[in-house]
Amino acid sequence: MISEATLADVPALNKLVNSAYRGESSRKGWTTEADLLDGTRIDEDSIRLLIETPQSQVLKYTEEGKIIGCVRLDNRGKKMYLGMFAVDPEIQGKGIGKKLLQAADEEAKKQNCQCIEMTVISVRSELIAWYQRHGYKLTGEEKPMVLEGASAGIPKMNLRFVVLEKAVL
Repeated sequence: MISEATLADVPALNKLVNSAYRGESSRKGWTTEADLLDGTRIDEDSIRLLIETPQSQVLKYTEEGKIIGCVRLDNRGKKMYLGMFAVDPEIQGKGIGKKLLQAADEEAKKQNCQCIEMTVISVRSELIAWYQRHGYKLTGEEKPMVLEGASAGIPKMNLRFVVLEKAVL
């Protein structure tokens, strides 16, 4: 089931997102960034702020009361920014990510956004290809990877983001 996350979900969301991207647990899935960055992906204070920000929302995917997927949506006028997209690494590849992307599309339409935008680390070719199979297109724009605070991780190499977009209206 997909629903909007609340402040009570912050600890579970923090555990989920960090397990999907960093550390040894992330190696069980295919979305790991463990070879690219050390440290954590996010912290509880940052998630709390995202949930409390009016134009931002976090959707959670739950099964049997456990959060096993999430995505952050940030309304930026005509564009909806998609981030903090995570699925439990133990069960990646079972269609949960696809359902979260569909929910993001529906929410963007509901909020009258024309497209969804995201950034992906440029060397993550398998992840970029997955998004492309789900309708996202590379815009040709690149951005420096600026991490805000140690809670966002420590790059092991020089990394950049590529920008992807998907029209939804």
